[in-house]
Amino acid sequence: MPHVRWVHGMAFGLLVALMLKGILWGQPAPGARDPVHLLVSTERRPVELVGRLVRDLRRFDGGCSGLLAVETIDGVDAMGRTQLVLRPCPTPLPLQAWRVSVQGLLQHPAPGGHPLVIGSAERLNRQASWTELRADSLSVLHRFKAPLADGRRRIQQRLISAAGAERGALLSALVFGSAQVTVPDSLRESVRVAGLSHALAASGFHLSVLLGATLAISHRAGRGLRLVLAASALLLFVLLAGPQPSVVRAVLMGGSALLIREADQRSHGLGVLLTTLVLMLLIQPAWARSLGFQFSAAATAGLVITAPRLEERLSALMPSCLRRLAPALAVPLAAMAWTLPLQLLHFGSTPLYALPANVLAAPLLTPLTLGSIALVPAALTLPAPLFSWLVWPLQQLAQVLIVLVTTISHWPAAQLLTGHPQPLVVVLVCVGLLPWLMPLPHVWRLGAVPALLLAVGLQFAQQFGDGVIAVHRYGRHWLLARHRGRAALVTNAGDGSSCSRARRLATAHGHRRLDWVVVRDPRGTDALSCWRDLAHHVQLSHQGEVELSQGQRLVSPGLELSWLGDRGGSLHLNVGSQHWWLFPRPQALWGLAPSAWVRPSPDGIWFGFTPSPRQLSALPRRGVTSIWMATSQPGHFTTRRAGI
Repeated sequence: MPHVRWVHGMAFGLLVALMLKGILWGQPAPGARDPVHLLVSTERRPVELVGRLVRDLRRFDGGCSGLLAVETIDGVDAMGRTQLVLRPCPTPLPLQAWRVSVQGLLQHPAPGGHPLVIGSAERLNRQASWTELRADSLSVLHRFKAPLADGRRRIQQRLISAAGAERGALLSALVFGSAQVTVPDSLRESVRVAGLSHALAASGFHLSVLLGATLAISHRAGRGLRLVLAASALLLFVLLAGPQPSVVRAVLMGGSALLIREADQRSHGLGVLLTTLVLMLLIQPAWARSLGFQFSAAATAGLVITAPRLEERLSALMPSCLRRLAPALAVPLAAMAWTLPLQLLHFGSTPLYALPANVLAAPLLTPLTLGSIALVPAALTLPAPLFSWLVWPLQQLAQVLIVLVTTISHWPAAQLLTGHPQPLVVVLVCVGLLPWLMPLPHVWRLGAVPALLLAVGLQFAQQFGDGVIAVHRYGRHWLLARHRGRAALVTNAGDGSSCSRARRLATAHGHRRLDWVVVRDPRGTDALSCWRDLAHHVQLSHQGEVELSQGQRLVSPGLELSWLGDRGGSLHLNVGSQHWWLFPRPQALWGLAPSAWVRPSPDGIWFGFTPSPRQLSALPRRGVTSIWMATSQPGHFTTRRAGI
């Protein structure tokens, strides 16, 4: 009806305005009494903080960390959050809501050094925290009770004790969502690559299973009792998963649709969705920046707008014996299509086998989710032997699901790495996809094809161009050279953390595996397997590898590394038609032979240190378009030349 479309259009316009406002101006800012105001520049200051733990401390190798809601700083009232890092981790492990006193060094958290490789600073800023306190001990002042957190912890411990670490974590995530549960990194990565991240995130899927089961059980009851039971299911979902944006969106939309349904009126899914999203952003504008909110809203829009028509189309095209598969195919296809721009924007990748993974996992996820939620009262009341007996069937189903996602995640090219596109490319993808996903005239769809082709062309030019990306963090350096879809890396740090960051840098730019890596760390490396998984050829020092000698070159198509000087460690890097001189240390510049200065000037010069004005004045000036030098703060430099 025209008036309905007009209302939907107005609501959509308001939603877009609120989204833009939240994304552009919804970034949290520190308050007047936040601990960050104690820091000047990069100063590390010893202080005593008193406050309550926002959540349980989580262990990592050698220590533990967690957020602290600060109440006082050196006896003066304060208000804000700080990341607490303890080495070693205290025993017993401090829990959520405990009031503690900690003495240590207050500092700025480390940034990632590159926009596509986030660090502690970027991660903490999303949680309204701008400082980090490093300490070796803390004092517990009061052990306040947090009934919900205690209940979640007890249920998770019982599930892990009965089903094992991996299977127990999976069952716990199906109850509470992965934001409340520590899921093993290997399982989390397999689930993500297989395209089943929504199964671990508390979202509309979990609520639909719970609410659907509740309504099915109470379908013979009166309307009043049905509403009471449904409201109890909604409340239970919020209590279990916590008020996350995806949870709030699911509960508000589910409750609205339920009331419309019980009032014997047709539920307009799009209107309910738009109203819910607008209401959420009016209450909390910062949710617009939440990945959970964005993905949840996009996926639900796909289910409401695209899935019904897609199901009809698939049913018409499929043989009668296969038509029952139409809903199982339409739902994940619609959700995948609507969330594709977000996948590309935030992760620079998309799972290729998400459709078969969702179809195969669907028969397992529903009984696993219902069974896990049904075990909540048993986990709180029954003795261990009886509880283990009840968990056993779900334990076997969980193992089947784990094997399934692990297998799919290891299929060839399970994840398509596109690299992070520019915002313009994402906008073009949205413009090109929306006419195909919405009930619009056919002429609109034909007009959208050029936008898709332009987006593909722009991204192709970016990925297949020549470029150098330099990143440094506190004395560690990574230089990523890219040429026509290939890449190589030079670094001065060989530890596991450096390899992990190198992998993230390469993946963020769309490279699954590098041609070669040169690790020039005089201390050697304890992460040899990590480096060899990252590149086809690894040149390491102090690991039985023979370093380059004078006259030798490390070459792959379009990428070449050789010595620049006779001594000191200076290097010559060719990236397509670009020529770079690399000076990792001052000795490399001092040891450069005079004959090197008569060579053609390089396109760029990279310093692994901050050169003096005298050193800079000695460099060739003609033709040098890029000069990179390390600073006291982490940072990056990117140069790109379009491919031919």
